[in-house]
Amino acid sequence: MMILKNLRVLDFSQYLAGPTITRLMAEMGAEIIKIEIAPGGDPSRGLPMADRGRSGYFVQQNRGKQSLCLDLRQPAALEIIRELVSKVDVVVENFGPGVLEKRGLGYADLRAIKPDLIMVSLSAYGRDSPLSHKTGYDWAAQAFAGLMHMTGNPDGPPMPIGFALGDIGSGVHGFAALGYALFHRAQTGEGQWLDVAMVDSMFHMQDIALQANTLSKGAFTSTRMGSHHAWVCPFGVFKGPTGYLVILALHPQWKNVCAALGQPELEHDPRFAEAAVRATNQAELIAIIEEWLLGFADNAAVLEHLERHRVPAAPVLNPIDALDHPYFAAREMVKHIEDPILGPMSIPGTPFRFPAQPERPELVAPVLGEHNAAVLAGLLGYDEARIAQLRDAGVLVAGER
Repeated sequence: MMILKNLRVLDFSQYLAGPTITRLMAEMGAEIIKIEIAPGGDPSRGLPMADRGRSGYFVQQNRGKQSLCLDLRQPAALEIIRELVSKVDVVVENFGPGVLEKRGLGYADLRAIKPDLIMVSLSAYGRDSPLSHKTGYDWAAQAFAGLMHMTGNPDGPPMPIGFALGDIGSGVHGFAALGYALFHRAQTGEGQWLDVAMVDSMFHMQDIALQANTLSKGAFTSTRMGSHHAWVCPFGVFKGPTGYLVILALHPQWKNVCAALGQPELEHDPRFAEAAVRATNQAELIAIIEEWLLGFADNAAVLEHLERHRVPAAPVLNPIDALDHPYFAAREMVKHIEDPILGPMSIPGTPFRFPAQPERPELVAPVLGEHNAAVLAGLLGYDEARIAQLRDAGVLVAGER
C-alpha cells in the first residue's frame, strides 16, 4: 500500500523548490500530472549535467511524474487545465505572483471549480508579502534569511551554502504543510491555499540569533564563526592525518576528550576547566588536539579511538564518498536508477521511511509531453480524433528528452 495512493496532484512547478514537493509525493505513490509550458517545458530540462539532450538534474527531480505539455497561450489549453482541476486533490505551483491569475487559474478561480482543493504556492518572498513582486532564487533566500551572514570565516565575506538548501528546504516545508492541510481536509472537508516562502523556510532555522540578541539587550549579534564554534570547544573542524574531521564535545563530554587525548590533567587545567573559559582559550586547545591527531596513521584510526571514548566525531565526507559507504547503503540513501535515455545514474534516496510502505517504487522521469494522450484520454475522456486535433493545433507539444 502506497501512503499517498489515489491522491492526484496537478503540478505547475519548475526547477527545484516546487518539484521537491511533488518528487517526495511521487515517492509515496501520489499521481503527479506535471504541466509543462510549451515549447520547452520545465527549464530545468536544459540544466547540466546533460547527455543526448537529457538533463540529469531534471531526471532526479521529476521521476514518477506524468508530463502534459501545453501551450498556455491557447484557450483550449486553459480549458484542459480547468477540466483537470476538477479531477485532482492538490495543485502545486512556484510561478511569480499574477502569472496564473492573469490566465484565470489563480486559487480563487480553481476553488470555484473544486471547493476542497488544496493549493501550494511556493515563492522566494511569499504571496502575502510586501516583497511578493520580487523574483528570487536559492542564494537570494540564503542571503535575505541571514544564513549567508552566518556562513564563512569571521574575517571573510558571507558565503552561500554549497547546495540548494533554500530551494530544497522550502520544498520540504511545503511538503510538510501540505500533509497537515490534507489532514485538516480529512477532518473538515475544507481546502485551503498554502503560501510558502523560501525566506521564511530558511529564517526559522535561526536557532539562537534573535533570542540571544534580545536577552543580552542587544549586546550579542550573531556573526560568522568559521570552522570552530565561538562558544564551545572543542566543537569544530580539525585537520586529521588523512583529511578533515569534526570533533563536537559539549561540557558533559569534556572529561572523555581529556581521556582520549591521554591527558586527563587537562580536565581541571584552569585554561580549560570551565566551558566558557575553554571557548576563550580555544586557540590553545585546538593546537593541542591537532598535534595529538598527527600521532595517528589515518582518520579512521582517530575516529575509532574517539568512539571508544564516547567523544562525538565524524569524518568530513565528500558527497561522492556516499557511493561506497556502508551507512548510505544500509539506509538506502544512494539510489542507483536506470534512466531509459541516460542509462545508469546515482541519485540521493528519500529520507522518509514508512513501515506501511516498505518498498520504494521504481520511478522514471518523463520525456516532454510523454503523457499528453494518456492524461487527456484517461482522465478527461478525450478520443483520439480530439487529441490529434489539439496536437495539430499546437495546443499539445511533445519532445524527445
